[in-house]
Amino acid sequence: MTIIYKYLIPLMSVLFFALVLSCKEKYSEQDEHMHTDAADDHSDDAHVQGEIHLTKKQIEAIQLKFGKLSNIKINDFVKATGTLGLPPNALNSVSAKAEGFIKNSNKYVEGSYVKKGIIMAYLENPEFIRLQQQYLEVAADLVYDRQELNRQRKLLQANAGIEKNVQKLQSTINMKTATLKGIAKQLNYLGIRVEQLTTDNIQERIPIYAPMSGYITSIKMHNGRYVTPEMELMEIVNENHLHLELDIFEKDISKIVEEQAISYIVPALGNTVYEGEVHIIGKEFNSENKTVRIHGHLGKKRPKFIKDLFVEAKIWLNDQTVRALPEKAIIKDGQSSYIYIANPDTEDDEIKFYKILVKPGVTDKGFTSVNILDTIPEDMQIVTEGAFFVYAQSKSGELSHDH
Repeated sequence: MTIIYKYLIPLMSVLFFALVLSCKEKYSEQDEHMHTDAADDHSDDAHVQGEIHLTKKQIEAIQLKFGKLSNIKINDFVKATGTLGLPPNALNSVSAKAEGFIKNSNKYVEGSYVKKGIIMAYLENPEFIRLQQQYLEVAADLVYDRQELNRQRKLLQANAGIEKNVQKLQSTINMKTATLKGIAKQLNYLGIRVEQLTTDNIQERIPIYAPMSGYITSIKMHNGRYVTPEMELMEIVNENHLHLELDIFEKDISKIVEEQAISYIVPALGNTVYEGEVHIIGKEFNSENKTVRIHGHLGKKRPKFIKDLFVEAKIWLNDQTVRALPEKAIIKDGQSSYIYIANPDTEDDEIKFYKILVKPGVTDKGFTSVNILDTIPEDMQIVTEGAFFVYAQSKSGELSHDH
C-alpha cells in the first residue's frame, strides 16, 4: 500500500500539469483567433492618424460651403510709422523783447490754451524809464532848437544874423531828430507808443503778449526771473496745422503718390482709427534708416493733440485685382496659415479633407489675398465657410461615422 501511494502521487501531478498546459494552449488559440477577427473587422474603417474625415450628413449639419479662388479688387496698403507733427509756422516761441525781470506772470501750465494778443506776463526794467525820459528830453530840445533856428534865419534875412549860427543849429537839429527817431523805434519795438507818451505816463514795465493762438507746450518763466531776449520763455503750437510725418521704406516709395488715403492710430490714445491723405512726398532720402519722409493731411476727426506722439499708419494703394478667399476660409495656427480642400462631389458617403499651406496678404472687405504654396487638384474645392469646424475636427481626433 505504501508502494502504491509512492508512485500514484507523482503520476497524478504529471497528469494535472499536462491538463493545465493543454487548456492554456486552447485558450491562447481562441484568444488569437478573436483578435485576428477583430482586426479584420476594423481594417475597413481605420483611418491614418492625422487625416480628417467627415460624412456628408456632418457636412450638411455644420453647413460647410465649398468654392474656388476669386479674382477681386482688394485695396492693398503700405505700412508706415511716424509722429503727429507741425510745420515750422505752426510753432511760436515766446520771448522777451529786452532784458528784465518777469512780473505778474499768469498761472499757465503746459497744455493751457491761449488766444493771440492776450497778456501773458510783464517785463520790468529801469532802462525802459530811461529811454522814455531820453525821448521826452530830446523831443523838448528839438522844439527849442527849431524855434531858435527860425529866429536866426529871420535875423540873417535882416542882415543882423550870422550864417554860421544858422548852419550849426540846422546840424544840431538833424542829429537830435535822428536820435529821437532811433529812440522812438526802440520804444515802439517794446510796445510803448511814443505819440501818446508824456511825462505823466512813463511806463516802468512792458507786457509780453501771446504771439498766436494755440496750446502751450513748454513754460520756462516765472515771477522774478531775470530774462534776456535770446531765452525761450514759452512755446505755443497751433494744432490747426497738425499733420502726419511718416517714414516710408525705400522698397515702398514707388507705390506712393499724392492724395492716397491714409488710416492711422495713435497707440498712446487707444485703437481709434483716424483718416488722412498723402500731401507731400519728401525729396530727401535718409541713408541711415533707408526711408523717405511723407507729409499727410488729417481728416476732420482728429486725435487729441500731444506733440510728437507715435503713430502707426497704413497708406492705401490703388485697387488691384488679386486672388483672394473669404477671410474665414483661412486658418491661422501659430506661425502657419492654411486652408482646407476636399472633393464634395465624391460618391462616397465620407469625404476626406486635406490641409494646404498658404501665405495670406492684405484683407479688405472680408476677403484676404492669398498665395497658395501647393497645387490644388482640379477635382478639389476649397472650404470657404466652416473651415473652423474642420480645424476643430482635426484637433479633437474623434471621428464619427454613419454606416
